Amino acid sequence: MLRLNVERRAVAGRYRAHVHRRVAFMIVLVVLLIAAALWALMSGPSGVGLSDILDLCRGEATGLAYQIVWNIRLPRIAGAILGGMSLAVAGAVVQLLLRNPLASPYTLGISNAAAFGASFAIVVWGAGSVYGGSSDLEAIGNPYWVTVSAFLWSLVGIGIILLLSRYKGATPEIIILSGIIVSSLFGAGISAMQYFADNVQLASIVFWTFGDISRASWENLWVLAALSLPATIFFIRHIWTYKALQSGDDHARSLGLRVQRVRLTGMVVAALLTAVVVSFYGVIAFVGLVVPHIIRRVIGPGDRFLLPASAIFGGFFLLISDTLARMLLSPVVLPVGILTSFVGAPVFLLLLIRGLGRRYRN
Repeated sequence: MLRLNVERRAVAGRYRAHVHRRVAFMIVLVVLLIAAALWALMSGPSGVGLSDILDLCRGEATGLAYQIVWNIRLPRIAGAILGGMSLAVAGAVVQLLLRNPLASPYTLGISNAAAFGASFAIVVWGAGSVYGGSSDLEAIGNPYWVTVSAFLWSLVGIGIILLLSRYKGATPEIIILSGIIVSSLFGAGISAMQYFADNVQLASIVFWTFGDISRASWENLWVLAALSLPATIFFIRHIWTYKALQSGDDHARSLGLRVQRVRLTGMVVAALLTAVVVSFYGVIAFVGLVVPHIIRRVIGPGDRFLLPASAIFGGFFLLISDTLARMLLSPVVLPVGILTSFVGAPVFLLLLIRGLGRRYRN
């Protein structure tokens, strides 16, 4: 009995140490995110620095500093954090649900569906904007129709996946194959829209598909926050359910889970989360694929801290990428989707070389 009590205390001690390390890691991520936000606030060609930000907090800022910080930089920072958080959490959930380390929300074809919706609005409805050779955009028609159309066609893509899954069963293989079908279908639709577009519309389509946080505004931030925060809380509350799926569908059913319902519900919420981000900011690649893998290598697969840590690090990753995109070729502002692709591709290749699949299964 004495030996058993000693072993129990040892196990409890190791578990407390495990939790403390994860909590410390989360605190470090929060500090990094705050530091990145302050750096982003002070970065730019306008010369707004820390003293101007402090004056703004005291209500003593000049008109120019107020406009730059409040109406341009703060919405952009909040948009990067919320967008990165949403994409990273959706990617982590999709990988858990499909038991596939190479899966991401884009495996479902949601990005192509949203891109087709934007192309449709630009060509058919005459909405959108074109790149004017600098960081400014020349509006044509009503640009909000691009967001509305992108989101609606994302829902169409989700509906196709649901119909195929209902017909053939919501297994990971069927969902992935359905996503490939949806991606190919809407990819062909994008090509058709580009073929029929004139030069101005074609430039607008190409710029929209780059992914750009400069579209962030207080209006769309409220919508994004109202959807992303409840969805993230929903996923965190169901992390143990998703972890049960890692042992196989039969094992999950033996625990009383309705596997198909759990998988479809999670996939729909993750797809909607991705669709909202893509419809506002365009296609931003690799955040939902790379960020969960980086976090998983630090805290391990299936850990209850996986989703919160992915959310924080996703916001940090996209915010840093967007700030660098503003600074590298200043005053020219690069679309952040270009930079995340340049950064994400080699990072993901490095993860693959170092045995990503083996670590995920372990």
